[in-house]
Amino acid sequence: MLKPILLALVSLTAVSFPSMAAGVDGIKVKITVGDQVMMATFYDNATTRALISRFPLTLPMEDLYGREMCYRFPDALPANEKQTSGYEVGDIVYWAPRHSFVIMYEQNNERISNLQKVGRIHSGVGIFRHTGDTPVRFDVAN
Repeated sequence: MLKPILLALVSLTAVSFPSMAAGVDGIKVKITVGDQVMMATFYDNATTRALISRFPLTLPMEDLYGREMCYRFPDALPANEKQTSGYEVGDIVYWAPRHSFVIMYEQNNERISNLQKVGRIHSGVGIFRHTGDTPVRFDVAN
């Protein structure tokens, strides 16, 4: 009796991300700025799942502090794993206090509280040094 229930639960959890182009290392996401395309890996967490459920998504991102592209959602996204942390160039994060979805493109070695890691851009993030405020499109990669 217990074994069929456990198998059913395992199969339910196994179908959540494979249908969304997940690899062993996370969900592959295509990020488009103008005619430039970057690839990112999004981590499997509640914040990512909330974002992916809205894809395809084009956000009017604002260039802040010469280091990050930011969009502030009107409502909070779930952020169950937030912490005080540094960041690396290419990190995609969610800053819970202001509902900020952020792409980090320059480093200043700051540690930021209430930070939820969402993913990482593999290459090309330097394009944001030259874009200013710009629309950015997010799609699950095939």
